[in-house]
Amino acid sequence: MADAAALPGLEHIDGLVRSVTTPEFAGITFHEVMAKSALNHVPGASAMPFDWTVNPYRGCSHACAYCLSPDTLVQMADGRQRPIGDLSVGDEVIGTQRDGDYRRYVSTRVRARWTTVKRAYRLTLADGTEIVASGDHRFLTERGWKHVTGSMSGPRPYLTKSNRMMGFGAAPPLPAIDAGGLDYRRGYLAGIIGTAVKTVADLRVVSIENLGTDIEMIDITTGTGDFIANGVISHNCFARGTHEYLDLDAGRDFDSQIIVKVNVAEVLGKELRRGSWAHEPVMLGTNTDPYQRAEGRYRLMPDIITALTDSGTPFSILTKGTLLRRDLPLLTDAAASVRVSLAMSIAFYDDALQHAIEPGTPSATARLETVRAATEAGFSVTVFLMPIVPHLTDSLAAINDGLQRIKAAGAERVVFGALHLRPGAKQWFMQWLEREHPELVSSYFGLYPGVASQAPKPYRSWLAKRVRPLLRVHGLNGHDEVDHPRAGRTPGLATRSAPRFIATGKPAQADRLF
Repeated sequence: MADAAALPGLEHIDGLVRSVTTPEFAGITFHEVMAKSALNHVPGASAMPFDWTVNPYRGCSHACAYCLSPDTLVQMADGRQRPIGDLSVGDEVIGTQRDGDYRRYVSTRVRARWTTVKRAYRLTLADGTEIVASGDHRFLTERGWKHVTGSMSGPRPYLTKSNRMMGFGAAPPLPAIDAGGLDYRRGYLAGIIGTAVKTVADLRVVSIENLGTDIEMIDITTGTGDFIANGVISHNCFARGTHEYLDLDAGRDFDSQIIVKVNVAEVLGKELRRGSWAHEPVMLGTNTDPYQRAEGRYRLMPDIITALTDSGTPFSILTKGTLLRRDLPLLTDAAASVRVSLAMSIAFYDDALQHAIEPGTPSATARLETVRAATEAGFSVTVFLMPIVPHLTDSLAAINDGLQRIKAAGAERVVFGALHLRPGAKQWFMQWLEREHPELVSSYFGLYPGVASQAPKPYRSWLAKRVRPLLRVHGLNGHDEVDHPRAGRTPGLATRSAPRFIATGKPAQADRLF
């Protein structure tokens, strides 16, 4: 069924046909688009060892985690205040925008709304204002945008008691409209819109309290990228339908907005029939997982596989999704004509840890069963043992258990690599670590100081010396992903006997977070 409420504010998405919700995908909105192109060329400066990718789905970035308690009052454009939990797409609220040297209050609309569950923090300001928000939420201060929480050695600015919020403070109670207050409200609105942001109320931060519990919170997108929450200027997230990446399985810790290129196979077929197409290997699964749950509804992959096969184009697939098993007969037929390789990403073999870091993704057992089915179909499958997480999954016992299970499933090769903490993902992971494993925080600041996203070379060397002997013990071919540069790109990348290297890019939540 069409979800009309999902459309307002999203008209800027190229080729948007409709937004859809279905009971079997509760909490998920599919934004169906008509794609103009399907083949994506990897920039020459990229380190990725392949030139071409196809991504039938795209969507939200994990770093988008701003949210507030449902009872937080939002300043509406008509002068009223309404709880953020009562807002709907299309509602008109007050935001701000830069105008020369000044930031001014303007009217804007809510473009998207969703819920999430996050750890709650209570901010108390000097004028008595209280706001309950997630640690990721940002507010405008006299020193710019700052997150609610952070660390002295962390990479992002965060609130301290020396900060002063920007805004007009708690709004005075307004007369009810049915009590003759309409004109007053209009006057109140006229007095706000267009004026420069000047803080008169005492909005100094007095305290920031961890409430010690996770609660349901609300996240919205507005046209200006901000809104007024309990009288202070609050940042919001970009609309999830416009993000460059989303893996549905990885996004179940918040409501998902999935862009679906419903005509991707048709467009791909036309591009592959061009006389200029050189039949270079194509990689699927580097930016979005082609076998995420959305594929169960849209079934885009069979036609993509057929288009690649009919054109004589070799291809490789990297996934965390067990839906791959559905297409094994088709992939087997394709492999009779072109080189096809399959790779499965399995980072965690402890169910509790996998659920904590990859909520919603198929279990390691389910993915290993898919590996076994692919090997029985005749494929030489590569497994990505990535990311290996320092102090959590890098013990001899954990690595040995994973490799033993990979070998038993019939995989032939393993690609391994240490945890990457990319911008945005780093902040999320460090907060998770502070909450779940505070004893490891100081060690992680040593391994990933400042803006560093990659584990230091000594750790990677230590990890390689630990993993490689175990690969030999279990009779698995393998290598460290950082040891194979872009020069490794060859037509042999996509062979039925598995590629020499397939870059991970951004599969599901683990790699997306890290």
